[in-house]
Amino acid sequence: MTAHLQRQGHAVNHKRVQRLMGVMALQAIYPRAQTSRPAPGHPVYPYLLRGLVIDHPQQVWCADITYVPLPQGFMYLVAVLDWYSRYVLAWRLSNTLEGRFCQEVLHEALHHGQPTIFNTDQGAQFTALAFTSILAEAQIRISMDGRGRAFDNIMVERLWRTVKHEDIYPKGYATVPALEAGLRDYFQLYNHERLHQGLGYRTPAEVYYAQAS
Repeated sequence: MTAHLQRQGHAVNHKRVQRLMGVMALQAIYPRAQTSRPAPGHPVYPYLLRGLVIDHPQQVWCADITYVPLPQGFMYLVAVLDWYSRYVLAWRLSNTLEGRFCQEVLHEALHHGQPTIFNTDQGAQFTALAFTSILAEAQIRISMDGRGRAFDNIMVERLWRTVKHEDIYPKGYATVPALEAGLRDYFQLYNHERLHQGLGYRTPAEVYYAQAS
């Protein structure tokens, strides 16, 4: 798209095109990174959130992986989110889908407390014994989305949309260090400064720390 516009005489670079495509919610059609591949033989747990009233912090946490485009490829981003307050408890970047970065982000999140239920999709990183054993040892109930049901984990899907449209797409990060520094600043803003209508125009941190104790 950038090359096509330049041939037509428009003075644009890839960052401007990427930002404008993000604003218009346009995406190129090409094979995308697969972030949720089931692993044969891994146990799958039932979805526990259907019909559940989620009305306080540390009742349900959720996690998911998304990919972040860069000029020379992409990185994987995982985050753990408190469902009720929308507080981002921990996040990590990785250049591979090996499960270690998901285990690390879970350990970091558990420093903030402990939920009753932890919900993920059925990706191999989350069904692996190395991940589920951390939850089982803490006596946290494990919940997993139904196959192909993205809305089962809607809060973290909304987080990805917000992060990409408010930070990643407009800034068009060119390097991994720039991406990591930018996300660190953004998640700080998201947790402690960004007001959410669904939270009564409070920040996630205000809701999480006011009731999590």
